Parts: sequence; C-alpha cells; structure tokens
Amino acid sequence: MPVSLQQYNTLGLAQSCQALEVIETKSQLVTACQQLKVNNTPMLILGGGSNVILTADFAGTCLLMNSKGIEVHQVDGGVELVVQTGEDWHQLVEFCLAHGYYGLENLALIPGTVGAAPIQNIGAYGLELSQFCRSVEYLDLESLTFKTLNNSQCEFAYRDSVFKHQLKDKAIISAVTLFIPSDWQPNLSYGPLTHLIGTDVSAKQVFDCVCATRMSKLPDPKVLGNVGSFFKNPIIGGQQFAELKKRFDKIVGYEQDNGSVKVAAGWLIDNAGLKGYQQGAVGVHHQQALVLVNLGGANGADIRALAHYVVEVVERKFAIRLHAEPRVFGEQGEISL
Repeated sequence: MPVSLQQYNTLGLAQSCQALEVIETKSQLVTACQQLKVNNTPMLILGGGSNVILTADFAGTCLLMNSKGIEVHQVDGGVELVVQTGEDWHQLVEFCLAHGYYGLENLALIPGTVGAAPIQNIGAYGLELSQFCRSVEYLDLESLTFKTLNNSQCEFAYRDSVFKHQLKDKAIISAVTLFIPSDWQPNLSYGPLTHLIGTDVSAKQVFDCVCATRMSKLPDPKVLGNVGSFFKNPIIGGQQFAELKKRFDKIVGYEQDNGSVKVAAGWLIDNAGLKGYQQGAVGVHHQQALVLVNLGGANGADIRALAHYVVEVVERKFAIRLHAEPRVFGEQGEISL
C-alpha cells in the first residue's frame, strides 16, 4: 500500500513511496539499511524534506531521519556541539543563541534538519556551514559501519560537498560536530545586515534581522509549498559579466576572490519577466523570483516543467544556465532536473 509523502516535503508535492520507516536511533538505521540491502529495495532518505523535489512516486522505502540530541563539549577557544541528524536546523540556531554560543545566527530560519546541512553546505547572509563544521559522522552503506570525515575531507564548496559526489548514494549522515568559537565577531557583510555596521550589535540583533528579512521575502511552506531558493546563484567569468553589465546595467553580481562573479539568480529570473508567472498548479513567487511555489495540488512533473521553462527563458535572454539548488528524486533515486 503506497504511503503519501506530501506532508514530508515542503513543496507539498503529491508523491508517494512503497513504505516509510521513521529512524530514531543508529541501531535502527543499520537494521533498516541491512534489510533494504538484502531485498535490493531502493532507499530514499528524508529529513525535513525542505531541499528535495519528488518528481515521481518512489518505488522503494523512505527512511525519515528523526534522531535527536545535542551534546555540548567545552574545548579550547569555544564549544563543540555534537548534533544528531534529525535535529531541526533553526531550532539548533535558537539553542545556540539561548546558551551564548554565537556565530550561527546568520543561518537562522534555514529550513531542514542538521543531517542535511553538510550535503548542501547550507549558507546565507555571508556565512556557510563549512565555517563551523568540524566533522561529519555517516553510515557507510557498503560496510554498514559508521565513519567520520573531518572538515577538509568533506570537500565543501558553494552548495556542494563530497556527499553529492564520491559518497552520493553511499552514505547516510548520522551526526554533525560543529565548533563555535568563543570570540564572536558579527558578520555584517551581506545585504540587509550592512546597516548594522558601526553599531554595538548583538548576536540577537543579527538573528532578528535575518529572521525578519527571510520572513518578508520567503513564503511560509506551511502556507505555500516551496523549498526556499530553487536555483543556485550562477558563477560566471569576469569578462562575461562585464559584457552583460553593458547590456543590463542593473545586473546584480558579487565578485569572487578568483575574479569570477556570482550572479544573483533571483535578479535574472525577475528580469526575464518571470516573477509571478504561473503554469497550472505551480508558479514563480510574486515577491521573490528565486522561489518556485506549489499553488495547490501540484505533483513533481508540474514543478519540473516550470523549472525547465525558467531555465530556458533565462538562458535565452542572458546566456546563463541556471541549476537547481535542491536535490531531485525520481522513481528509483536521485536524478538531474
């Protein structure tokens, strides 16, 4: 009997799986993976479901990662937090703020679980997870033993990590260890936070500013299904950006250390005339063009068709190809958009 996954993905897509198992302990995880391996059953791993696009009914078992726990260890220069994979990311940021462990506040209100954070190397407002991640523990699906990677072994990059490449379909993250330094310095380099520069700012003020900004820009997935930012900000060569600047003087880009430029994908979509565009049961959000939304009753094919249309229109106008930020899953497992 198929099990609906609609409540387990924040896009609210009406897709299903053959069976669903809630995982709350490491031993449960090992047992479940052993059984699925023996039966050669496809496996879908979900946390908060805030970074996945389910494009079809999944022909296998979904493991819902729900293990909880935060261990705090005092270490030289700060604290180490060992966080279980099922903990809610935003609640972890609130926990740190309440206990005086400052640094994660720029990453407030990013939806999803802690276990998903290293896969994507989540980031916002001038910070990325990689700046705090000390190590990641995972279950090796070949040996069914737990292994640990340090920060450099995770091969973090912009919305990227080893878990999307060499360890894709070979690992399930079970815990993440973060280091929060005690000598807190606010990061006010990005957008709405710059107005706090020069003030005696607190971590709580940074947190409040980030939350207010995200809530004003991004629709609540409980009200309007979405995965937040749908497309990565494309990185192009400095020369290509200079040429585009001649044609589109207001184009938004951020120069990188190597001379390349990270272009604001939201600006590209907006200026391709797609903000507020609707296609059946899905659409481009009317306030934030980077967000694709489920207007009610959409399935994976609907959102996929809209995403392809956005990519095509933007590429035709700006000669820049957009790539989806969330992970895309089909009937048997992860696929390309």
